[in-house]
Amino acid sequence: MSIPNHILEQLNSQADLVSIIGRHTTLKRAGGEYKGCCPFHGEKSPSFYVNPQKNIYHCFGCSVGGNAISFLRDYENFTFIEAVNELSKQTGIEVPKEEQQNVSYQRSKKQPTIKPPVAATQAPNKPLNSAQISADIPSGHVSSNYNDSHFNNNSYENYPPLESYDSMPYMADDYGSEYHADNSYPPAWLVDSNDITQVQDMSGIADKDGNLYELLEQIQLFYQHNLTIHPHAKHYFLSRGITEDIFKTFGLGYAPFGWQHLEHQFPQDIEGLKALGLVRQSESGRDYDLLRDRVIFPIRDNQGRTIGFGGRALDDEMKPKYINSSDSPVFHKQHVLYGYYESRQKRADNWLVVEGYMDVIALYQAGIYGAIASMGTAINESQISRLLTLNPTLTLSFDGDSAGQKAAWRTLEVALPVLSDDKELRFLTLPNNHDPDTFIKSQGGDAMREQIANAMPLSQYIFAYLSERHDLTLVEGKAKLMSQVRALTTALPKGSSFRYLLNNDIYQKLGGKRSQNIEAKDALLDFDGEMTISQQLQLCFVFQPRALIDDPIESIWQKAGINELHLPAHLKQKASADVLRPLAWEDMQDAALLDVVSTIKCCLNYLPKDANAAAHFILSNVKPLTQETLSRDWGSFYKALTSRNILSLDGLVEELVSQLIERHMKKKTQDLIKNPDNIKLAIVRKQSQLLNDWLRAQQAEQSAQMATVKS
Repeated sequence: MSIPNHILEQLNSQADLVSIIGRHTTLKRAGGEYKGCCPFHGEKSPSFYVNPQKNIYHCFGCSVGGNAISFLRDYENFTFIEAVNELSKQTGIEVPKEEQQNVSYQRSKKQPTIKPPVAATQAPNKPLNSAQISADIPSGHVSSNYNDSHFNNNSYENYPPLESYDSMPYMADDYGSEYHADNSYPPAWLVDSNDITQVQDMSGIADKDGNLYELLEQIQLFYQHNLTIHPHAKHYFLSRGITEDIFKTFGLGYAPFGWQHLEHQFPQDIEGLKALGLVRQSESGRDYDLLRDRVIFPIRDNQGRTIGFGGRALDDEMKPKYINSSDSPVFHKQHVLYGYYESRQKRADNWLVVEGYMDVIALYQAGIYGAIASMGTAINESQISRLLTLNPTLTLSFDGDSAGQKAAWRTLEVALPVLSDDKELRFLTLPNNHDPDTFIKSQGGDAMREQIANAMPLSQYIFAYLSERHDLTLVEGKAKLMSQVRALTTALPKGSSFRYLLNNDIYQKLGGKRSQNIEAKDALLDFDGEMTISQQLQLCFVFQPRALIDDPIESIWQKAGINELHLPAHLKQKASADVLRPLAWEDMQDAALLDVVSTIKCCLNYLPKDANAAAHFILSNVKPLTQETLSRDWGSFYKALTSRNILSLDGLVEELVSQLIERHMKKKTQDLIKNPDNIKLAIVRKQSQLLNDWLRAQQAEQSAQMATVKS
């Protein structure tokens, strides 16, 4: 079985070599590489290195080295075919089961015949109006090429229809006054370029088979040359803020208007042009160029070779706005990330997935390296795994519109199976409907860096995304959201701690009570571990005054059944009304707490909606001594809670109030033992028993719920 070299190169470059070798030895990051003890020979001091950028390994102790295929063969004793098939499964790159077309093609020695020009009824460079002639492009010629996430309109409505091309001979001046067909080989524009090696290699090329990689490189140079002689195309990039040095870095170019400019320029490479999908055939059998009157973005593989092109219309009203060249023997869009090669050249460490070519280029120009974009298809699991190998944190930046957020959610789902506990996914949605390109132009590179640094963690994004799609005022809405979260977390790697923690985090945000209300409790401890229960409760009420709409003491008194205390008849007759009444805040004998509670209850109907503003309103109305104490702690307390994205303190408030009631009941019991009053003591003990029974039931319920969440 013969496997084309370009397939082997793709397998080796796309393989997650760190993960493959990491199954057999512990690898730790060492700068831009990974270091560990060599799996091929016993050693105590690590001398084995894996370079994820080049996807190779080398041991300085025993001198073994190679790529993914060689490791599978030499260490795991795979045959060559077994190693190739294993990498095919991991990367999704299809290995041909039978020998089929590769990167070579038969060059033609005979140039195509072009009919002589006829008088034009329309000015050069201006397409015929679609109202004049109906288009005859079959959908199969078009739909597979609109592969960018922005580009979903599959029509050529603003191009001259193909039947007009079939009925009218090709006119040389369709290129514009600045274009002149050159049938010499090599063409003058290539000879005039600075790529001397390329020109030297072309001597005698007409007698050799063509190579798709070489042809693509020549086409890229052709497009680049056209950008220099078509001011309107160059102006498009300049108007978008792209500088000329970036033109060269990304190889930006222009495909001139005209149906056959590639066949004119590469008359001996028609078979190669068709293999690349850059030349198509209409239903009537006439050839036409796929990319016409579009600025060009060369698409490169991990080695920096041009493997395809993206073309953008100069007019935003043109549909489709973007067209990508179709899959070919050298271009498989589902395995390519635009900007990856350029970012590697800058030794990028932080990786950011964006939606479009211009986003990648704008970020690069701003000195923010590591931005990449998929080729219209959603980024896949192997690509995400590879990026997380290069850096354990990966940020996704998608538009804030519905389509962008759906794309972000699909990417999230794809990423979960490779999101081990040491990896992190973050989400960036820019304000005011900006994308990275427009945001950088508006706010600058430093502001963009700040946005990236403050991107939302996965746990917050999941809750924010799902809470917009379910009514969380209803128990049913909360249940549906929690069900979706559980379904998501089952996709996480086996043994993932994040699965348990994420379920717990969402459960708490929905108002569920965890043991000790861990997140909020931790925030309080981080803020000030020496605070009393009363001080914590005062700050909680200031942070969340709505907790006093239904009085927490009355609520607990009712939940525990103390308000319906069943007493023997003789005790009822002798008991005073005071001992049977519900507990009140005054009974706690805490002046500061009573001041806060009373003030909030009086102000509830007048409080601003903003939590911080409401807090300052409350603080301005409490007594001076209380105000002094709370004002000293409020700012840090507020920051401690908001930094953890704690949305509700209901569970913590109930816990703190329960502790206060429990302490009050114990003190009351002790006082009655010291100063005996048998009737009161019997009643207080009965109340305490009901309270303790309720607290134990709460703890048992929480344990059962968390066991369900964990499962």
